[in-house]
Amino acid sequence: MMNDNDTKRLSRLIAILTQLQTKRLLTALELANKFAVSVRTIYRDIKTLQHAGVPILTEEGKGYTLMEGYRIPPVMFTEKQANALILAEQLVLKNKDASFVKDYSEAIEKVKAVLGHKVKDKANLLSERTRFNQNINSEKNSNNLSDLQFALTNFYLTKIDYTNEAKQTTTRSIEPFALVSTTENWLLVAFCRSRNNFRFFRLDRIKKLEILTEKFAAHEMTLQEYFDKYH
Repeated sequence: MMNDNDTKRLSRLIAILTQLQTKRLLTALELANKFAVSVRTIYRDIKTLQHAGVPILTEEGKGYTLMEGYRIPPVMFTEKQANALILAEQLVLKNKDASFVKDYSEAIEKVKAVLGHKVKDKANLLSERTRFNQNINSEKNSNNLSDLQFALTNFYLTKIDYTNEAKQTTTRSIEPFALVSTTENWLLVAFCRSRNNFRFFRLDRIKKLEILTEKFAAHEMTLQEYFDKYH
């Protein structure tokens, strides 16, 4: 787990790289002043970037420059990777440290900036349709979250075998709408075609899940509107 210093250093390394891409030449003193660290720290940061394969050249008496033509390759995320990052953002927003939350949120904005339009729209939808409360036990009790995120953002009808509190298992066709984490379990909010209404489903009680090829019409309401209407 990264501590606060690691997080700050990682943010600074990324920022230095961004600065080097946008400016022709940068001195160690300029960078030190910009990030409120010592010149020696900047020397170490530059060495770290060079060891990582970034072609930073030193022009004697002038400063640092990136090798001509070098660009950071665009970051490509799969849809599920983007969804995982968006979910992580929800967890980070619960963090008590305001500076950490700010740094992560800014980093996620940069990630969103390089996502393709379709993936970005889906990631934003997922962000709006996810609620998280701290899982105090931190146990893993479901393997369906990633698939349900995919079904939710692509509006795919989903078939589940669901076991209720009375241990009765039924097969349902559902339209995934939102994901809500309680202190103990993930809950899926979905329109159940069998019951013709919205229902909560505990992910640990979904015994089998199949994403179908049939699409459903998007439910035109926000998660908050759902809570206002049904609770």
